[in-house]
Amino acid sequence: MSETIGLNHLGLSVDNLEASKNFFVEVLGWQESGYDPSYPRTAVSDGKLRLTLWQVDTSLNGAQFDRKKNVGLHHLAIQVESESKLAELYQKIKAHPLCTIEFAPELLAGGPRQHMMFNEPSGLRLELIWQGE
Repeated sequence: MSETIGLNHLGLSVDNLEASKNFFVEVLGWQESGYDPSYPRTAVSDGKLRLTLWQVDTSLNGAQFDRKKNVGLHHLAIQVESESKLAELYQKIKAHPLCTIEFAPELLAGGPRQHMMFNEPSGLRLELIWQGE
């Protein structure tokens, strides 16, 4: 039996706190809570998943994460409720000036599941996935 009961939150470092927060709130419709300008950091949530976004010190010239050579977060997969919601979000993300699409919605392992991959404004690699019917 597991000694833990699930994810409380996931803390992610970002290089543009405002742009990343705005992406989650304005594009994905999440709620912001817990802004702390002394760190700075904020929390965003879709009601089930809560992320804490931490602003890195960009003056330190940190390197961007490379999923093929660094240990760390490969990507974060976020579930959507329908195929039409996945298509709608794809269009919003494609139109966002600070997001890059890795691939558009496509069948996953032959379907009916579908997913897409993209980078949000700070470069975090995200996946949107619809589990199929």
